Amino acid sequence: MTSALPPSAPPPVADPTGGWPPPPPSGPTARPQLRRSRTDKVLGGVAGGLAEYTGVDALLWRVGAIALTFAGGSGIIIYVLLWLLMPPAPAAQPGEAAPAPRPSGPRSPVPGVTVAALLIVVGVGVLLRQFTDVHLGARGILGSALLVVGVGLVVGAVTGMGRGAKAGLIGLGVVLTAALAVVSTVHLPNGDVGDRVYHPATAADVPRLYEHGVGNLTVDLTGVDVSDLAGPIVTSIHQGLGDVDVLVPYSADVQVTVDPGIGDATVFGNGPDGGFFRGSGTAPWTGDSRPEFQITVMSGVGTVRVSRG
Repeated sequence: MTSALPPSAPPPVADPTGGWPPPPPSGPTARPQLRRSRTDKVLGGVAGGLAEYTGVDALLWRVGAIALTFAGGSGIIIYVLLWLLMPPAPAAQPGEAAPAPRPSGPRSPVPGVTVAALLIVVGVGVLLRQFTDVHLGARGILGSALLVVGVGLVVGAVTGMGRGAKAGLIGLGVVLTAALAVVSTVHLPNGDVGDRVYHPATAADVPRLYEHGVGNLTVDLTGVDVSDLAGPIVTSIHQGLGDVDVLVPYSADVQVTVDPGIGDATVFGNGPDGGFFRGSGTAPWTGDSRPEFQITVMSGVGTVRVSRG
């Protein structure tokens, strides 16, 4: 007599949920592209995009841009470069839900500390310029800021900084390097920001130097009486970013020297070469080889025009 075999257990059924916990992803999590923010923006969304990509608060990026602007106008150059290089974030479609926040591990403190140290360096440079005879200039401040970013990258590499934070600091270093290259080749004076118009009434009112940082600059010398001068009026115009217009009296002989940067230059309808230009009136020096005005124009980025008015 044979005994019946016990029924065999049914084959295991695959778990449709895939088990718990879920298996780890097969590859690294893709990071979003560096873009200008559409939700956190004051002027273009550059700072908001940097904050979303690096995890460093947007306020720090904005304060840094303002501080560098006061350091010779270099903050404007950096902001414009970022604005041009960073594409805008795609617009949300009607009815589309906001994307879920990307899960991330604990953030590295290195980027925040690096940006804070960068702001301290910039602030010290501005304070030194305002209250002492030590003037680092835009090149010195940008070079110091680039050194701080480099130290931050080294510390991050040693301590295991996250990929996104490292990419943010590398991007900041690239922009600082580009800005340093620009200010090293283009004359950027530490002057005012905004459009300026000057109308000196006498020869004594004409300063030896007009220094302007960012914006259009007009120096109108047509109101200066050149009929009784003891010597030539010598002045220099140093312009950073923006157009320069210089107007001189019709009766004045003028010696002009132009050092153009990036942009066109015309001197009394001619090219940028400058030289000696005779007036058309009856001033005492008109017709001889001695000018009533000796003008030197140094421009960084913009158009230079010297004409009679």
